[in-house]
Amino acid sequence: MTGLCTTPPKILHVYSPQSATPIPIQFITIPDNSGYQLVRLASPPPVIRLSNTAANPTYILVPATSPPCQRQVPPLSPVGGAVAPVLMSSSPPGSLSDSASKAMSTFCASPPSPSYEISPCKESPQSPTVVDIPQGVKDYIQEAKAHVLQACQHMEPGLSMTSHYIEVQVSQREILRSGKTANKCLDKELVITGDIDRQKSALSPNQIFQSNGDRSRRCILLLGNAGMGKTTLIKKLCLDWSRDCSHQFDFVFLLDGKGLTLTEPVHSLQSLLLDLSSLAPCCKDPEAVYAQILAAPKRVLIIFDGFDELRDYETLLQTLEKDLVTSLQKDSKAQTFTVRQLYSAILQRVLIPGCTLLLSTRPRGTANQLLRRADSLLEVRGFSPTNVEVYLSQYFTDSALRASALDCLKGSCYLHLLCWNPGLCRLVCTVLERCKSPDLLPRTLTGLCRQVLSLKMEKDRGSAQSHDENQAQISTQSGQETPTETVKGSRERRFSTSKRAKSTSSYTPRPRRAKEREKEVEKADEISVEADRAEDREIVSRLRCLAWEGVKANTSILPSERAVSANVKAFGLRTGLLLCQSLRTRPLNSNGEPDGRRNEDKNEMGGQDGEQKENRGNVDIIDDGDKHILLWANPFLQSYMAALHLCFSRTVSDRSFLLNLPFQTGGKGRRRPQREELELTQRFVVGLLFHSSTDAHGIRSHAESPFGDTLATKQDLVTKHLDGLSYGNLSPAQVLEACHCIYEASFTRDESSRDTGLLSRLAANLPESLTFRGVPLSPPDVFTVQKALEQGGAGGRNFCLDLEDSGIQICGLRALMSLNNINTYRACIADVIALWEQLEQSSEEGLLQGAVSKFKIHPLKVTQVCHIEHLEKLVNIHVHKRLSDSSSQSDSILAEGVPAVKELHKLEFELGPENGPLALPKLWDLLPGLHNLQHLDLENSKIGDQGAEKLADALVSLCSLEILNLSQNCIGDQGVKKLALPLKDLPRLLCLSLYSNVISDEGAESLAAVLPHMASLTDLDVKYNKFTDVGAQSFGDSLRKCRKIKSLRMWNQCIPYRVFERLQQQDGRILWH
Repeated sequence: MTGLCTTPPKILHVYSPQSATPIPIQFITIPDNSGYQLVRLASPPPVIRLSNTAANPTYILVPATSPPCQRQVPPLSPVGGAVAPVLMSSSPPGSLSDSASKAMSTFCASPPSPSYEISPCKESPQSPTVVDIPQGVKDYIQEAKAHVLQACQHMEPGLSMTSHYIEVQVSQREILRSGKTANKCLDKELVITGDIDRQKSALSPNQIFQSNGDRSRRCILLLGNAGMGKTTLIKKLCLDWSRDCSHQFDFVFLLDGKGLTLTEPVHSLQSLLLDLSSLAPCCKDPEAVYAQILAAPKRVLIIFDGFDELRDYETLLQTLEKDLVTSLQKDSKAQTFTVRQLYSAILQRVLIPGCTLLLSTRPRGTANQLLRRADSLLEVRGFSPTNVEVYLSQYFTDSALRASALDCLKGSCYLHLLCWNPGLCRLVCTVLERCKSPDLLPRTLTGLCRQVLSLKMEKDRGSAQSHDENQAQISTQSGQETPTETVKGSRERRFSTSKRAKSTSSYTPRPRRAKEREKEVEKADEISVEADRAEDREIVSRLRCLAWEGVKANTSILPSERAVSANVKAFGLRTGLLLCQSLRTRPLNSNGEPDGRRNEDKNEMGGQDGEQKENRGNVDIIDDGDKHILLWANPFLQSYMAALHLCFSRTVSDRSFLLNLPFQTGGKGRRRPQREELELTQRFVVGLLFHSSTDAHGIRSHAESPFGDTLATKQDLVTKHLDGLSYGNLSPAQVLEACHCIYEASFTRDESSRDTGLLSRLAANLPESLTFRGVPLSPPDVFTVQKALEQGGAGGRNFCLDLEDSGIQICGLRALMSLNNINTYRACIADVIALWEQLEQSSEEGLLQGAVSKFKIHPLKVTQVCHIEHLEKLVNIHVHKRLSDSSSQSDSILAEGVPAVKELHKLEFELGPENGPLALPKLWDLLPGLHNLQHLDLENSKIGDQGAEKLADALVSLCSLEILNLSQNCIGDQGVKKLALPLKDLPRLLCLSLYSNVISDEGAESLAAVLPHMASLTDLDVKYNKFTDVGAQSFGDSLRKCRKIKSLRMWNQCIPYRVFERLQQQDGRILWH
């Protein structure tokens, strides 16, 4: 190739050696400051062929490697506002050769001009160059940060993030799939780790978006039960971004699950992010901002909050219709989509596929699709005792009140444990703020919610009375009646009338007439108070019904189609039971208000502006074009109100009431995990029906009449229902819920008035082997279980506790283990060792003796790599007979070793072929310490020949071994040869399985040779290996010398059928299966 000039002309002439005719090629103008290089193609490109150059090398001009840049993004979408389809990330087949593609892999181009058509590279560039962010977009980002800084300042009304936020950690969660049933199991389960492992995996908020090793965190699932602080943590993350603490994101958008109530197809991706996002300020140049979002998706964080359960996400992850996907990818700026369609497209990576997603929800329910997409599973951890003290010290600014509140809380154990949940801690502080004596504090969750509701209603009545007194005083001073339009509701009019009567009586000169007037006023006051109470009961009755409808529908949103009266709205907003949230449906103007609107009265994100506006006059929502929804402010109070409806509403029949009680009978296969709101409601129902006499007056004020008859009837229904339960057939989660319900019914504020009838029957019927395996145990859970076990001990009952895979805290483990009527207990080995060390350091020798002697681990099923690590540490303690090298206080207790290790007879290694090899080295090291092991199951662990050699060394110490399962382990001839010698020396070996390995004739002959020496062996399984009729004949000949063997299974496809049939005829112990 010749003719290349220093300055590229518009026409470049290329001459071929075979032809003198030049080939004119026109090039586009290239910048002078860009370096270019010639690259030779391996073969002529198939797209453009020149007939006179087919047999010669072909060269192309490509840009040289671009200098590194600070931040890089993929090219812009080909159509303005559209998202590039997935197939556009790679070139069509045959468009470029491999060498050219490699040369172009470092090419970083500016966004393409519309007048030129640029061919895409074969592979998407990993480090593309990014053009500088336009100044207008930079200004918008700063405005957004300022807006977020102001919008996220408050956790809830009256509590600011600056003064009241307590930083809680999140723990990393993992997904478990059983090794043996990995191919059969379709549902993935969250691993429940122990307290020590949970502390090791804890992350601070600034570590949430950091890469986890080789795995980038692009889809993060944030889990937490109601009240655990998911929304507060999200606000903290947004505040960190606004303060430039999160440098990896230029844009943060918060999408609320309540936006799904917007069903009109009038939205686009641009309007969703820039208009509907709760954190988006007014955007002066939305086109430029949207273009930057598409250009740099990796710099975008989208947060989904306000989803009550995993099922909400699962519905959004259902496959979108093909036409809808095409439409979204073609033009995502078209305002023809619903919010649900856009949410689904973002979650399914149809739109902005490179962005980071943070999804918050509660952990209950199935989430197969969501878990497959999640890169990181995080769970919000509750308050520690230190966190609780710090929270109270920040909540109570007065030092005397703070000290009094802390003393009262420490004296109420159950309330203190409830503060583990930040949402409940807030309710406890509300009660402590008004509590005059520790004896008046509630002792149950039902009592706590009853007192909070009573305090809210008293505060509302006091505010209304103060407001009406001021109105009456103004009316008296002016000598005129209060105008009707200034007195809202019958309560104000009645109060104003009585006040005017009182003020008039003060001017009556005659005493007799004055006394008569005073009696009339007193009578009028009594009538007014009774009318006020009746009105309050009517309003509360309507709210109770709405709460129950929400619990049944699993939502905190009041249905928009259900008309809610102005009085109910006003009462709910004044008392803080309800919140009014505005969903923005139109873009903001330059003043930060929706177009065509001057004033906005809203409480966005559940009161994040810090002030819940009380509107005692007109409570109608302003028609500003936005959508306003009413929702329950607190999930616990919603469930409490729903329980009031079930207990005391005349519209709830006995049959309907029974159907909504917990522990309904039915097939185990049809049982599903109960929703949290319904579970709380059922718990409150039992607590309300068996309340104390001191609570009766407060509950009666929230209930309808006739109160006594309804109470007695439903008490009988609940008592019969609980007495009819078969606790041995309940699942561990149901047993725990039974402990909660009966605790609520049995414990009141007054210890002397405690009714132990239900609790005694519960303790008498609990199974002796009580398991909570697989059920997360929070501190309040442990407390209620402890009370049931204590009651059982008073009745002479003893229990064996299984607390494995429950996540119980070490302090809770100590509380249960130390009970005198606990014979044995199981728990996470690492947590048990940590408890032993604590007891040793505190010189509690008696408790340490019991903790060591009661602990059991037989049988042990290894389902996590950490299980082997914990077992190795326990075996080391057993071998060295002390907890640590630096301590000797436990020498006398561990003089004979650890009883749990000595009594371990069965070990199942179920990590599967993926995780199994990670833990095998530690397994080989600890096996020699398990002298009494009788059953070792290593099926499907991929140990191979090297692992078989390590196992052979360990088998020398396992003289008690009776069953050895080595199926599906890729063991070949060399591995069998290593195993053969120690196997013949095992005096008690009964069953040996080498099913589905890769043993050929050589290995079969080695194993057959030692069979006569295995005097105790009764069953041998070598099916589905690789040996032929030669190996089969060796087993047949050896079997004649083994009289104790009852069965030999050795069929595989390499053995001719006639040979196997002849061997089977010769010895009937040879079996097919």
